[in-house]
Formats: sequence, C-alpha cells, structure tokens
Amino acid sequence: MPRTMLKDEHWTRLDKTGQDWTRLDKTETIYKAYQRWFCSNKLMALFTLMIKDADLEWVFIDGTHIKAHQHSNGGNENLQSISKSVAGRATKIHLAVDAHGNPITFLLSDGTTHDVKVAPDLVDKVDLSNTKVLCADKGYDSGALRAHIEQAGTQDNIPRKRNTKSSNDHMDWDLYKARHLVENAFAKLKQYRAVATRFDKLKQSDENTVALACAYIWLKL
Repeated sequence: MPRTMLKDEHWTRLDKTGQDWTRLDKTETIYKAYQRWFCSNKLMALFTLMIKDADLEWVFIDGTHIKAHQHSNGGNENLQSISKSVAGRATKIHLAVDAHGNPITFLLSDGTTHDVKVAPDLVDKVDLSNTKVLCADKGYDSGALRAHIEQAGTQDNIPRKRNTKSSNDHMDWDLYKARHLVENAFAKLKQYRAVATRFDKLKQSDENTVALACAYIWLKL
C-alpha cells in the first residue's frame, strides 16, 4: 500500500485519539491494511526490532488496568483477555521496562487476574542473562515467583508483605525507589487513547496497538 494512503494524521487519529474507523478518509483501505498488519503481527515485530539496544542491567515489572470500551463487545471475552468486575469490563497490561524505563515486553490478561499469576510468563519473555536485579512492588511477593526469577538467572528486589515472618534484609531500597520508571512508562502509554481505553475486540489487535505505542516511545530516543 502506498505510504500516501496512511498519513501521519491517520496514525494520530487512530492511536492518539482512538477515533472510530468510520470517521477516517479511505476507511476501508486503512482498516484492511491495519487488519493485515494485526494478523501478521507486523507491529509486534516492529516493536521487537526497536528494543535490541535495551539496557537490561535492571528490569522493572508492573501491571495496570485498562477499561474496555463498549465497542470491544462481542465474541468470547475470556479468550480475548477481557473480564467483568464491579468496576465494569476491563483488561490488564503487564509491562516490563529496562533500566531507563523503556518498554521491552508486555502481556495482556483479563482485568481480574492477579499480577503475580501472570508474572512468570512475563519474566520468561525477557532475556535476564545480563540482568543483575528484577524489581517489583510487594504485590509480587510470592515464593514461587522468587524461585522462578532465581531460576532465570537473576535476583529479585521485591519487598515482603507486613504479615510475613521473613525480613527485608535482601532489599536494595535505593534501587526500589527507581521503580517509578515502570509507572512513568504506563503514563506515557496512556497518552494514547487507543491504549488508555481498549477499543479492539480481539486480543491480537489490542496487542499490536500497544506494541505500536511502545514503538513510539522508542522512536523518541
């Protein structure tokens, strides 16, 4: 497809404002192009190419809730990582960032699954061979996760909860203060309305939308 069919204003409307397809010029052409890229995970591949120079000395992980718009209704929502709770329909983005706070990988899950249950799969997606510390908040306090991180070849910097009998002597509190880097990454991603509110019905489509927003962050470096 010629580059002129997909101008900067189209990208801005889709990702920055989350605008409906029907309000774009050449709607059918742009929609079909997007669907081809989604089905082939082209935007995921683009994001993967851009993180080759990531600084993995420290890795920070966390998760955030994303409200699912009514346009994302339809189909088997459990398979598409959408669930219902008291607050409504939602999904979660589980993100890992490098030592500079740049996104390196992510996973989507339904909005009611606890972060610690998804964390092992997120850790497995990161090459921790050159990582000294993996840092997360006390919501990730789990013996099984600590063992999984150690097996991956690094050490954890996760504080234990107050009701535990073990101490926090292992903690590097100065490094823990830098955990705001992953929160800052979420703040940057949520500047894109298509990420801050999920409009996509399919999980694969939403993954590619988040990957495109992550790629935008790397483009600014």
